[in-house]
Amino acid sequence: MSDQHTIESGVDAASVRLTAFASCAGCAGKLPYGALSDMLRGLPVSGDPNLLMGADHYSDAGVYRLTPDLALVQTTDFFPPIVDDPFTFGQIAAANSLSDCYAMGGRPINCLNIVCFPDKDLPIEVLGAILRGGADRVTLAGAVTLGGHSLRDTEIKYGLAVTGVVHPDRFMSNAGARPGDRLVLTKPIGSGILAGAAKSGKISASDFAPAIEIMRTLNAAASGVAMELGLRGSTDITGYGLIGHAWEMAGASGATLEIDASRVPMMAGALALARAGGLTRAWKTTLENIGDQFRAEGVEEALVRALADAQTSGGLLLSAPPDLADALLLQLQAAGVSAAEIGRVLPRDGAHVRLRA
Repeated sequence: MSDQHTIESGVDAASVRLTAFASCAGCAGKLPYGALSDMLRGLPVSGDPNLLMGADHYSDAGVYRLTPDLALVQTTDFFPPIVDDPFTFGQIAAANSLSDCYAMGGRPINCLNIVCFPDKDLPIEVLGAILRGGADRVTLAGAVTLGGHSLRDTEIKYGLAVTGVVHPDRFMSNAGARPGDRLVLTKPIGSGILAGAAKSGKISASDFAPAIEIMRTLNAAASGVAMELGLRGSTDITGYGLIGHAWEMAGASGATLEIDASRVPMMAGALALARAGGLTRAWKTTLENIGDQFRAEGVEEALVRALADAQTSGGLLLSAPPDLADALLLQLQAAGVSAAEIGRVLPRDGAHVRLRA
């Protein structure tokens, strides 16, 4: 990484390879859909009327009403390193954790650190740099860190438990897409591919740097614009890739999401690496679990796999009513958010997600 990253870390990044302590760089390591759905079906269902959004439909976060005007948004996420610089890893992991709150339209207010660390194998200063990176993103989000919990482990893992607030009648969710809506994506795809390539030495640090900047960028501005316009359909793109999270949104909303593959923005070099087989293992698991609820029509196989591949701290997939979509794109641009219209929401017609060339 750059000299600035090393200075911020307080650690000689050249002497530490954090990704050596990760089982799958570039892969969030999420459990497959089948295992999750089987487990969730066996859990008791809460009858609390204040639980506005729970584990239904793989929602990005839970929403619990406290008063008629105030609800809590709560979520957690953590994963092994995908970069070697500890400060940068902390930034990316924290941004990824905060993203689920932003996907619901929430405003983060406090966080708890979640840490697994091999203290017998690495100096404790490395952990300090990771935590400083996380604190940097929490502060940028306008939230505070209350503390956290740590465990000794052979594999580094870091993330946050995030609490945010939202109006109980105005939060977004992956159940908010409606036929006729237009789909807008706010970050390009390819972080998993590039992280894996960086770990294996297939691309240089300078080639990976733009992806790092994208991953550590908060989704705060995109979420704020969507909430100002009154959007209700949103999800963030992480471990199940664009196709997997679109499938979740389609299922929760009772609709079909049609995506124009050629309009999906890709990080520089990601598609070329996908064509050369440089993907994480996540794409295959995701497509296998979705099965015949996904259709690809005339789309290059490498691009299909790239769009199903795991992402880290990806953008928001927003479902905008047709009369608001143009305003959404303009206001996102004005807020400095990279965004592209990539498809539309249709009445359910069999497949949950349809990918077109």
